[in-house]
Amino acid sequence: MKDYIEKRAVELANYIIENNATVRKTAKVFNISKSTVHKDVHERLLKINPALYKEAQAILELNKAERHIRGGMATREKYLMEKVR
Repeated sequence: MKDYIEKRAVELANYIIENNATVRKTAKVFNISKSTVHKDVHERLLKINPALYKEAQAILELNKAERHIRGGMATREKYLMEKVR
């Protein structure tokens, strides 16, 4: 694996851990695709740094478990804003 890919995978994981970030948010900040974030954190990071992988994975699993709640809140806010107009 190329050095820049390993470095990127570690940077992505650190960002996710420090900011409790989702895959989508991380992809936007680093200007890469969600697929790249997912592959770097789920596959490559395990081989590079297993301890960091476990930390990042825990946050991503929590985000995955909460995604239906976030979606509902976003929809609620959307309709509340339409009422105000």
